[in-house]
Amino acid sequence: MFVIDDRSAGDLQASSGTAWRLITDAVMGGVSQGRLESEVFEGRACLHISGEVRLENNGGFIQMGLDLSPEVRHHMADFAGLALEVMGNGEQYNIHLRTAQVQHPWQSYRASFRATPVWSTPRLPFQDFVPHRIDAPLEVSQVSRIGLVAIGRAFRADLRLAKLGLYR
Repeated sequence: MFVIDDRSAGDLQASSGTAWRLITDAVMGGVSQGRLESEVFEGRACLHISGEVRLENNGGFIQMGLDLSPEVRHHMADFAGLALEVMGNGEQYNIHLRTAQVQHPWQSYRASFRATPVWSTPRLPFQDFVPHRIDAPLEVSQVSRIGLVAIGRAFRADLRLAKLGLYR
């Protein structure tokens, strides 16, 4: 496995060198609210995104996003997909990938996973990512950003990420 982030930095910095950031639908006039913090939970260093996803004003998401370092981008196409070590509140969350072909904020390549109330390691093959509002197929070698997203319905988001990597 090629590690993108093992949370060893202890802050919002990923171990691969770039920083995680919180993005909400407020960028488009929505009213969802979220928090992103680095913490230790059940003995594991992790990122914790929490908040309320609300649909008013055409909103509906909160996201923790990571621009990928040149080193990670260089290795993306050598792997079959993403592996996450996560824990949550039993809700479904998305992974959104962005590439140079993604021109608008509402476009992405998407896959979903359920974050169970116990630590689990979902694997998301790149071949399962579906283009959303974009006609171009996913070019894994062009992925520049990964987002873990609570989206699409009104709910309480509560997701922890202890590790993100690429698997063969």
